[in-house]
Amino acid sequence: MASNPPPERPAGQNPVMGVFWMLVTGACFVAVTAVVKIVGPTVPPAQSAFLRYALGMVFVLPMIRPILNAHLSRRALKLFALRGFVHTFGVISWFYAMTQISIAEVTAMNYLNPIYVTILAAILLGERLAMRRIMAVVVAFCGALIILRPGFREISPGHIAMLFTAAAFSVGYLVAKIMADETSPAVVVGMLSLTVTVGLAPFAWAVWVPPTWEQLGWLFLVACFATAGHFTMTMAFKAAPLTVTQPVTFLQLIWATLLGAVAFDEPADIFVIIGGAMIIAAISYITLREAMLRRKQVTPAVAQTKL
Repeated sequence: MASNPPPERPAGQNPVMGVFWMLVTGACFVAVTAVVKIVGPTVPPAQSAFLRYALGMVFVLPMIRPILNAHLSRRALKLFALRGFVHTFGVISWFYAMTQISIAEVTAMNYLNPIYVTILAAILLGERLAMRRIMAVVVAFCGALIILRPGFREISPGHIAMLFTAAAFSVGYLVAKIMADETSPAVVVGMLSLTVTVGLAPFAWAVWVPPTWEQLGWLFLVACFATAGHFTMTMAFKAAPLTVTQPVTFLQLIWATLLGAVAFDEPADIFVIIGGAMIIAAISYITLREAMLRRKQVTPAVAQTKL
């Protein structure tokens, strides 16, 4: 007598695979920061950012047809242009920060992106901020202060650049959330790549230095790792809810700290780890509350605001 096959696990209910894919996602994004660190100051930040997106256009080619078929309205084009504008300056600032501060600091301060999104969603989209969410935001900013330690050490231009990067990416994320309800993911992703590539072009031209084939190879590798990271992140979100995958992102900070210490002689900073832990704990709490209240997610996962 044949036995009945086991019931299929419903979508979003495979926490083991969700954690696995988020671990791979973290490894990809840490690899992005490592490769950018290798290129370092040998290529101006604006040019590095432009080459990362220009070389990554090979991954955008399949999205061209959906973009043309979308027949975007003037409003949609304006919103995509706004996202491309703020993301352009955010990307330049991120590449600049990578030449000024450690990988661990860049990774930890990148966790602020979802906190900015939470605040902007309340201001621009009317998202309600309950006292518990306000306290979580306060905890996150306390974590940022622990990382920066103003008054106890010099705050470098790289730290300022990362604060700006987090704000710029949060604006871009909110625009993406608006447009995701109106167009397909391929259009949202493709338009970002197109607008940012165009936006970066004049800044890259102003500081252009002839790149070597080795540098081009490294920056193409950045595009590969970034694309792979977004793909595996999508797989993680399909396999398990954010309440499962979000805390795993903290491991990115551990890996970044170890990589910086071993490969780039960057001393591990316990304050960066503590501050980053406070920020990711606050984000995880907000995510959990959104899931418990069963409302539409506004606060993104950390990985969703990456390059």
